[in-house]
Amino acid sequence: MSKMRAVQVTRPGLLEIVERAIPQPGPGTVRVKVEACGVCHSDAFVVEGRLPGLVYPRIPGHEVIGTVDAVGPGVAELTPGRRVGVGWNGGYDGRCDACRRGDFFACRLQAVTGLTSDGGYAEYMIARVEALAMVPDGVAPISGAPLMCAGVTTFNALRNSGARPGDLVAILGVGGLGHLAVQYAAKMGYSTVAIARGPEREAFAKKLGATRFIDSDALDPAVELTKLGGARVIVATAPSASAMTKAIGGLAPNGKLMVIGVTDEPVQAPTFLLVGGHRSIEGWYSGMSIDSQDTLVFSRDANVDVMTEVFPLEKAQEAYTRMMSGKARFRDVLSIG
Repeated sequence: MSKMRAVQVTRPGLLEIVERAIPQPGPGTVRVKVEACGVCHSDAFVVEGRLPGLVYPRIPGHEVIGTVDAVGPGVAELTPGRRVGVGWNGGYDGRCDACRRGDFFACRLQAVTGLTSDGGYAEYMIARVEALAMVPDGVAPISGAPLMCAGVTTFNALRNSGARPGDLVAILGVGGLGHLAVQYAAKMGYSTVAIARGPEREAFAKKLGATRFIDSDALDPAVELTKLGGARVIVATAPSASAMTKAIGGLAPNGKLMVIGVTDEPVQAPTFLLVGGHRSIEGWYSGMSIDSQDTLVFSRDANVDVMTEVFPLEKAQEAYTRMMSGKARFRDVLSIG
């Protein structure tokens, strides 16, 4: 077999299923037989042509679980049959100043899966060795795929937030990112508060592990968090600058708003609130391959429930449209292998 099915962006705004030659791995890379690929909001960067310098056609997808199918020259540490995951960071040069300082995510030549190289909306893809997470036993492709971006982003933000077990941590939003963040926060031992719109979400948030729920339609999150003593950390998973702005006042002294929900709108904060209480706003990237691997292991061992809707590769456009419209309640995943 020399051909594969793939869904590519032929030009901005157009996703179409095509037949393409199965790619061959080059030096330092492997070929992955894709089993599942998540549909992520960040796929819009390439689907909608939102970044300069994009080259088309391009196969999107950066939440990949699959199996090594072939290895390129110089790859001795991996053999066909090894289960691997591929996330947003598709590799780094290891030589630039950022890499030399250990900031691989800021590499000047950073590869991005599904943007600078073809991603996982296909039966096969090529991945650089440094971009691979080893998938542990017991992680299924469908539930594992979203962990390569949504999972690692929330897990990694929380474990790098500075919060300690017992601290009050608030999760803003309980959707695709938030339903994972609430579970991670609870399982890490934080006193977890979920903030979302509408009283109908309370039972669900508490089922995920939240000890308290704030309905942001009926209550002021900042006021309610202050009543509880203030949050050590607020993780903003919902891509709403106005919701983030409203929540900032609920930070405790030395508290931190960690932004992982991406929006073009600015977050506004009174400077006295920041200066007077040594509060801060910090953006957080997803993570490197080892962070994704840690996320997979923790999620398996802690029984994190990854909630998905599954689509065949042929319905990638439908899955993407549902996700962008907000109709996807949690995570859409393409079942491929």
